[in-house]
Amino acid sequence: MSLAHDENGDDFMKLLEANHIKHFVNDRLLIDVEQLQIHKSDRIGLVGKNGSGKTTLLNILAKAQAPDSGTVATHAICELLPQLKQMDTTTRSGGEVTQDYITKSLAKNPAILFADEPTTNLDTNHIEWLEKKLKNWQGAFVIVSHDRAFLDALCTTIWEIDEAHIKEYKGNYSDYMEQKELAHRQHEMAYEKYEKKKSQLEEALKLKEKKAARATKAPKKVSPSEAKITGAKPYFAKKQKKLNKAAKAIETRLEKLEKVEKVKDVTPVKMNLPNEEAFKNRIILRITDMSGEIGNRILWKPISFHVRGGDKLAIIGSNGCGKTTLAKKMINHDKGITISPTMKIGYFSQNLTILNSEKSILKNVSSTSKQTETFIRIVLARLHFFRDDVYKQVKVLSGGERVKVALAKLFVSDINTLILDEPTNFLDIEAVEALESLLQEYEGTVIFVSHDRRFVENIATRILSFDNNEITIFNGTYADFKRFEPQEKRDSKEDQRLLLETKISEVLSRLSIEPSEELEMEFQKLLKEKRELDQQ
Repeated sequence: MSLAHDENGDDFMKLLEANHIKHFVNDRLLIDVEQLQIHKSDRIGLVGKNGSGKTTLLNILAKAQAPDSGTVATHAICELLPQLKQMDTTTRSGGEVTQDYITKSLAKNPAILFADEPTTNLDTNHIEWLEKKLKNWQGAFVIVSHDRAFLDALCTTIWEIDEAHIKEYKGNYSDYMEQKELAHRQHEMAYEKYEKKKSQLEEALKLKEKKAARATKAPKKVSPSEAKITGAKPYFAKKQKKLNKAAKAIETRLEKLEKVEKVKDVTPVKMNLPNEEAFKNRIILRITDMSGEIGNRILWKPISFHVRGGDKLAIIGSNGCGKTTLAKKMINHDKGITISPTMKIGYFSQNLTILNSEKSILKNVSSTSKQTETFIRIVLARLHFFRDDVYKQVKVLSGGERVKVALAKLFVSDINTLILDEPTNFLDIEAVEALESLLQEYEGTVIFVSHDRRFVENIATRILSFDNNEITIFNGTYADFKRFEPQEKRDSKEDQRLLLETKISEVLSRLSIEPSEELEMEFQKLLKEKRELDQQ
């Protein structure tokens, strides 16, 4: 499977071909691909649920793992950037190790780069650094990533792995989602058409069966003596046979009618929050002249700001700048922080200590909730735990599934403020989008640390940004924040000119009312400053 390519063009030179690939995990068929091709100009994003086989397929294509059957033929040098990087014993951070892996992989100048979650442990600045590197890079690549903005910036093709098979979509991740949405709408229309046709046939069948049943009875307008006339019974018997035959034909049409499954509806989530009336749109957290330090190191200079009930505040910045430290200060009500008594906080961190691994998903989530089981099941279904899934013990779940359970437990707890530290780590794109939709509907406060730009863009109504030991508060979305040009970065000459013109107008106004030598001197001085500025 690949996009149509002109084999004569250098940019369309075939670099890799995989045929009849099958791979099993225990008895489960994980990958079943008839054909895949990679050409010189390809920029491919590989997406799918956790456990769908993305990493395995990448390893097979890079020849780091052999499939159970099938062949992979390469006509160029390939390089695999693995998801799990070998951490060294030095004091380097995970982000620094990832950058080192990326730099070394690209330095080899392979014709095909296979990259498995290359943005792991990278902050936003370094994700954007990697984007620039790959945009200018001449080789082909296949990238597994849950970072939708990253896939949008780089990919021209999306491979979706689902139920062991791969389906190809032209365009970047947003184009892929549009095509999926179109298919979803077409499915809905097909289901409506199917239901309408089925209903029509069922009504017609009932009518024919009713008529057939009536055909055995003597008509009301016929007297008993007339009904006994020879030939009456055969006539009704023939009529009944004909009606039964018509009914059977309709039944056959019903059986042959191609069934269309109903599209799963997303059940909206609306719950009552504690202290809702006293909390909504009121100041619930106030930070006054608070700085951040670790030992002798200053993380941020003194800052004052407040948070209102219902705010969705994203905390962004480079690794190690103090984002988690600030979140923990809020939770611990440190010096300089005033908390409203109406505020009830729930905290999510990556250590997942709020889960009991010996209990089921449902018991874990229900243990701290006042919500009904029906509501809890709705939230779990939104996070793709359906029906009997909720009875699975937490200890058998994958890392990503445990994160979803912890988030669900927090979401339905008796709280009105969520503080989330990197909640999208270990989640596949589908799970991230499910969490997004829940948080968009949530009427409480959400304060969250994240490097996921699309997640921040879709959730945040305010931005708290760390930069060079300073914190900036921006009231608006992430898209507005990215477009915002801080005052000090604007043209200082233009600002100075505007200020001088304002002062000149003010002095002229005063001169016209009360002329004085002092005002005249000030006026001349301002004119001189403006002339000098214009000459510059």
